[in-house]
Amino acid sequence: MPIPFPFSAVVAQEEMKRSLLIAAIDPSIGGVLVFGDRGTGKSTAIRGLAALLPKMQAVNCTYSCDPEAGDEALCSECRDNRAKAPLKSRKVPVPVVDLPLGATEDRVIGALDLERALTKGEKAFEPGLLARANRGFLYIDEVNLLEDHLVDSLLDVAASGENLVEREGLSIRHPARFVLVGSGNPEEGELRPQLQDRFGLSVEVKTPEDLPTRMKVVRLRDEFERDPTAFVARWKRKDGKVRRQIEKARELLPNVTVPDATLEQAGHLCMKLGTDGLRGELTLIRAARALAALQEEVEVLQSHLKQVATSALRHRLRRDPLDESGSTSRVERAVQELFGE
Repeated sequence: MPIPFPFSAVVAQEEMKRSLLIAAIDPSIGGVLVFGDRGTGKSTAIRGLAALLPKMQAVNCTYSCDPEAGDEALCSECRDNRAKAPLKSRKVPVPVVDLPLGATEDRVIGALDLERALTKGEKAFEPGLLARANRGFLYIDEVNLLEDHLVDSLLDVAASGENLVEREGLSIRHPARFVLVGSGNPEEGELRPQLQDRFGLSVEVKTPEDLPTRMKVVRLRDEFERDPTAFVARWKRKDGKVRRQIEKARELLPNVTVPDATLEQAGHLCMKLGTDGLRGELTLIRAARALAALQEEVEVLQSHLKQVATSALRHRLRRDPLDESGSTSRVERAVQELFGE
């Protein structure tokens, strides 16, 4: 397995790094969509974050179930076993599963185990990528090029948190709760609105335009490629600091409060922008709360809303034929008008 580039060594792209950390702190936010130019560190940052995440307690089962979870979040095997005795668990790395564009539907959602069917005459389930991604990250590069039948499957699972497979007389239901992370280049095609809405945060990344930043990116990447092991060792302490920040933020998150005044400000902003439904508002509040926890604050303030508003709302705006500015500019303008500097 190739050595991932350290997350803390990723230069600039602050909005992307902040959004990925927020999603790692509170997976209920719904994942991160990262769109932008090629070669701007999208997949590098995602794989770097996955490498530094704290390990999780997991049952030794196909789906790495959480031993402390309720029955609704366990697979059938773990539910049966817990009825007899406490579940045994161990610490394992958080799974990061790549969903390739050419994957078949059976490979993604699971199918009949043909080997057991042919050799033993038994109907057994062969888990797919969604089973492996449970409690981890499902990463889709070039997500805007994903085939429609796979998009439909992902929409169902992302909404319910479980995967229902009905194949050749099999009917299997298993947990599939994951942070969905997608990246792509908007020039190569648009993302289906239904899938785009499932991402909690949307980030736009651009090629750095100032010379010192470009020089720093090239220098660090060149050092990494010449000796990955030594480079990772030099950044180990900074990555460890980020890991501890995530752990502390996860512990603090349940105690972070959202005052009525902050809820009111979030509502005013979403109404001003005309976002459809309340998903944008919920995501805005959850992202602001996770950011507050990351910054070791116990109350969500206007400053937290301002920092996450663009990421939480830019992909939820209706197209306005009378406004030629992009969605990012519209959100920034609304934030400025409502909250000021």
